[in-house]
Amino acid sequence: MSCRFCKDASLTIRAKLGRCKRCMIQLAVMNLVLWPIWFIGFSDTPTSIESITLLFGAGASAILLSLHLILMPFRMNAPEPKK
Repeated sequence: MSCRFCKDASLTIRAKLGRCKRCMIQLAVMNLVLWPIWFIGFSDTPTSIESITLLFGAGASAILLSLHLILMPFRMNAPEPKK
């Protein structure tokens, strides 16, 4: 992703989650694009390579978005992470 928190390699993944709305919007768009493509085009053949790839991508983006949204209320008033 492209926010300053995500670009900073010194921060752990736990320090990055829930801080950037830009990243959360990108993940939401990915979910809005990938899930319908899988459902319309590949749900009838769930064992094909294309279907598994779309499921993995959509599932990973959904899990990451969920983690961001769960941690966002705790990060709103918290100070920024130190390097």
